[in-house]
Amino acid sequence: MPLLAGCTPNHWEVSHTDEIVQRVDFDKRVDLVGITANTPAAPHAYSLAGEFRRRGVPVVIGGPHATLLPEEVVEHADAVVIGEGELVWPELLADFERGELKRIYQSCALPDLKKMPAPRWDLIKGRVYGKGVTIATRGCPFACDYCTVPQMYQRRMRYRPVGEVVDEIRRMPGRALILWDDNLGAHRDYAKELFAAITPLKRWWTSQCTADAAFDDEFLSLAARSGCKALFLGLETISQASLNVANKRHNRADEYRQVIRRFHHHGIAVQAGVVFGFDHDDRSIFRTTVEFFRSAGLDSATVSVLIPFPNTPLFRRLDAERRILTRDWSKYNGKKDVVFQPALMSPRELLMGMEWAARRFYSLGSIIERMARSRTGLWWNLARNVGYHLALRNFDNVGFNPERVPGGQTGAPQELETIHAVMNQHGLIHAPPQE
Repeated sequence: MPLLAGCTPNHWEVSHTDEIVQRVDFDKRVDLVGITANTPAAPHAYSLAGEFRRRGVPVVIGGPHATLLPEEVVEHADAVVIGEGELVWPELLADFERGELKRIYQSCALPDLKKMPAPRWDLIKGRVYGKGVTIATRGCPFACDYCTVPQMYQRRMRYRPVGEVVDEIRRMPGRALILWDDNLGAHRDYAKELFAAITPLKRWWTSQCTADAAFDDEFLSLAARSGCKALFLGLETISQASLNVANKRHNRADEYRQVIRRFHHHGIAVQAGVVFGFDHDDRSIFRTTVEFFRSAGLDSATVSVLIPFPNTPLFRRLDAERRILTRDWSKYNGKKDVVFQPALMSPRELLMGMEWAARRFYSLGSIIERMARSRTGLWWNLARNVGYHLALRNFDNVGFNPERVPGGQTGAPQELETIHAVMNQHGLIHAPPQE
């Protein structure tokens, strides 16, 4: 949103509300409201839009969910922006000024990122790290079947001129930097040029890339020298069969130990995306995953259940198989709900197994074992792991290992059947329960 504010004509006055640290003021005198939302935030976005529209204030909604389901979102807004907004936002505002606001805005062209305006960092309140965020690239060349990035950016990689990225970073406050790229290593030569250019700025930075970058020593060496402290890798699962079905064959599960080791050799920590619920996942996947990543010395992990976001290939397949359990988008959060019928376990077993695996991975014994194997950035890496350990205490569900429940039962089959019956009554599910 601060970037869109930077694309707004100067005669407009812009305010920005970040709901993590601010409350929405529905009575504030404004001419137009813009809301961005991902899928789990969509119902909340609709509620916000309804409050403003009842007060006679027009609302525009954009972001990931609007791009995935514009026909739904337009029922809750005066206008919808599909895809990237930089090129259509000034057009939308001009239409609004003329009283000719259209229902749908979607650019025929994609922003090339050259001369991209600096985000309005002055609008960010209460979160200092938000002022140290930018991008160098946009998009990802891959098309994993659960991912929304191909829908958002049409698999078209784009790159900002390195000099412009450097100039922007130089103006940023503080030392920490997040390059919020989906795949910073997609064009290896570009990334190396960027790393060399930002080295003199002496920043500490993190970003995302794919696991194959581990086998390019020059990439890792230049990244480390330029201040890279950690990289997020979408490892997802230790099951190669699951990776293949998800159209993520570029990940090789048998190379994961070597990938982590090579990053550590250059002093770069690895944070992995770990997902449970693929069709090849049985009840043993939770234990084997935790054991594997503990022994591999993985620094940290973002653990979740698989989310079939609407209009992705995964959603369409599960929907065709009548395995989508609900279209309550607030439940598409990957942490507290399972929204589809897994192939080899019950939804409750999947959720409880994920909870159990996260707690086991961030147990004090696991933290000590992994840090001893990693030995990368211990002074901050250890603190981050302890932070995850403490945060998990705030989750209501403790979870259990489904593999150890006799007969694979959850201990509450009647509860599951009751939930299934209620969901079926309201048209939220079509497939029979699988125990």
